[in-house]
Amino acid sequence: MMYQIYQAQQDLMTPIRQFARGTGALLRQFDTGRPETYGLRQLTAALELLGSTAITHERPSFGFRTVQVGNRAVAVEEEPVFSTPFGTLLHFRKEIDIPQPRILVVAPMSGHFATLLRGTVQVLLPDNDVYITDWTNARDVPLSAGRFGFDEFVDHVIRFQEEIGPGGHILAVCQPAVPVLAAVSLMAEDRNPATPRSMTLMAGPIDTRISPTKVNELAQSKPIAWFEQHLIDTVPWRLRGGGRRVYPGALQLTAFMSMNMNRHVNAHVEQFRNLVGGDSELADAHRRFYDEYLAVMDLPAEFYLETVRRVFQEHHLPMGKLTHRNRPVRPEAIRRTRLLTVEGERDDICGIGQTSAALDLCRSIPHTMKRNHLQIGAGHYGVFSGRRWANEVYPLVREIIAEAG
Repeated sequence: MMYQIYQAQQDLMTPIRQFARGTGALLRQFDTGRPETYGLRQLTAALELLGSTAITHERPSFGFRTVQVGNRAVAVEEEPVFSTPFGTLLHFRKEIDIPQPRILVVAPMSGHFATLLRGTVQVLLPDNDVYITDWTNARDVPLSAGRFGFDEFVDHVIRFQEEIGPGGHILAVCQPAVPVLAAVSLMAEDRNPATPRSMTLMAGPIDTRISPTKVNELAQSKPIAWFEQHLIDTVPWRLRGGGRRVYPGALQLTAFMSMNMNRHVNAHVEQFRNLVGGDSELADAHRRFYDEYLAVMDLPAEFYLETVRRVFQEHHLPMGKLTHRNRPVRPEAIRRTRLLTVEGERDDICGIGQTSAALDLCRSIPHTMKRNHLQIGAGHYGVFSGRRWANEVYPLVREIIAEAG
């Protein structure tokens, strides 16, 4: 019922927002920039804010056209390599003659599309042959495709890494740190030739008993039945995934925004001032951020509930109880994969020590082949996006990839 009400509200607001955008664009033509049209400028700014606050369910474009490799600009093409109903292995193909390290970026399945890692990929692209897990919005996956839970996530990571082939590397951002460590553990134990040579885990919940955050405390505060009863709903039948049980992305977005509501309110107040004052650079930056932030995807219910229970409530991985299709997951089986863990000093989603816990779990990796980096001054997103990621974190990722060969 919750999803039905939400979708009805979205359907009702869509023509209103379209009207606001169209009217604002029309009125903007009469703005001369002089004092006498100041009121008109305020009206068009308000109309733009109204028209741009819609939640969307379609993946935005990565938008890469070219990348600077050495002294020349090289064209970038998005190439689907392998697909299932739940996700696509997307390759950012470049026409260059020099071989580069192949790296799989595992994006979180946590309410936003893989394009949330646009900044991560942008920094990786010049030096690496980059692939990414482009997860499908669960509301677009028909019931006939079956279930998608924790085990299926691990299956996809293994299959995608096999598609990349031997000698590759892997980088996980946030939520997938646990299934990625599980996948690499299984591959190492099986002596899979596609086992990655290096593994980078960034701001991921390996052991949420350490420095628990508000997110961790919420997961612990209720039984799993509460999450299923209050947070899981059914996709309306008129959508492609009609009848599928999901954790709605709009609900996840609301939860994250409520943690920093003042910040979002102030950002929109500032945007109003930018539009009225004619600061197009700051206005464009606001649009780019919220176009991405308000694009949400639904999570399969079984994946969400299993992740909450196994990772955040019962701590299966650090307690040695994690299994994949009833097979024990043994991080100590990893011996030849170099490991880098990265944490943010101001991360309010994944506390300090939660990701670096992987170093102790992977006890068979020699100490000279694993390290942790605490990024001073960085919050959660600053670990994998922005200036600190580009200038301070990525050089360490590049170094561990080079050392792994």
